[in-house]
Amino acid sequence: MPTELEELVEFISHGNTQVRQLAVENLVPYSLSQPSIFKTNQLLPIKDLKLLVRDYKQIAKDAITILINLSTDREILKFLASDKEFITTLLSRVTNPKEPNADLLAMLLANLAKWDDLKYIIELERPAPEELKSNNKAIDQLLDLFVKGADGTYNKDANYDYLAYLFADLAKHKEGRKYFLSKQDYDKVLPLTKLTVFTEHKSDIRRKGVASTIKNVAFEIDSHPDFLAEDEINILPYLLLPITGNEEYDEEEMLDMLPDLQLLPPDKQRDPDPTIIQTHVETLMLLTQTREGRDRMREIKVYPVIRETHLRVEHEDLREVCERFVQVLMRDEEGEKKVDGDMSALVRKPVKISSRPPAGGAPGGWASQEIDVDEDDDDKIVEV
Repeated sequence: MPTELEELVEFISHGNTQVRQLAVENLVPYSLSQPSIFKTNQLLPIKDLKLLVRDYKQIAKDAITILINLSTDREILKFLASDKEFITTLLSRVTNPKEPNADLLAMLLANLAKWDDLKYIIELERPAPEELKSNNKAIDQLLDLFVKGADGTYNKDANYDYLAYLFADLAKHKEGRKYFLSKQDYDKVLPLTKLTVFTEHKSDIRRKGVASTIKNVAFEIDSHPDFLAEDEINILPYLLLPITGNEEYDEEEMLDMLPDLQLLPPDKQRDPDPTIIQTHVETLMLLTQTREGRDRMREIKVYPVIRETHLRVEHEDLREVCERFVQVLMRDEEGEKKVDGDMSALVRKPVKISSRPPAGGAPGGWASQEIDVDEDDDDKIVEV
């Protein structure tokens, strides 16, 4: 005989609206604690939940929440992400300016991007809502949603922050990196430059996803000149400002820094999350793979910023990356005189290391939901 929970799962597809609502509402916690109850009858409950995404607001909310939690299961992940009709439904609803569950849909899409073949949405074409003022490419629509969501101008119920995680995972693929580095015909803008402006945004989720996307795109070494060029991506201010605090520098150091880093206000604070700072320093590390990148960072005095970050942020992994970065800058270039100048190797003091920051959605990580739809996830991205 089926258990009470299994019987409850069967009511997901009940014809009575109130019965369906009670069923999915009570099943939300079990999507985390007992996910196996949704994997019966060749995933029939998952098929039913996919239909409920289009149901009444509260039913759809609970159904999407359950799918977010269950999508961490590889079998269910593939079942959801390989269903192109379902993906089209999600895209249609998330781009609707009146969709009340848009942020949950963004979370689900972010999780589904863990299935590598979802990268096909980079080339997917579909009509855009007139209000979005985008083009007919799904990825452009999602990026424009993300930009408009920052100030709530598109959907009063959504900020679309979790789309940053989707972008981070798409950027792990060659096709994704090519997209972010190619000007789009409809607005003549490099997609990556739409993201860089959010490296100091108030949302932890948005900052983490953007930082990870930038880092993954930076694996395109041939595009590093564009990353550094002031009239192209101009990435350095967007990487250095989040890791810079209110420290005072010697006048000689300050004069050579980027204008954006000079005369910062006395209340300037670096990003409170050391894992985001670490991601930015890792991106700087990637940009040292070319001679042009190394010379530019020596020229604009990146070393003092890294030195102060290493000194003031008690986080072992971050400090290790800072040390490796400085070692690269200090290394002599072939056929050149010594380049270390006023740089010194960074040494760790025996200090008590603080614990990792509170649980939060790591860039490109899994989103999970219980009843409170504002909870963050706490899994970490495995980047390229």
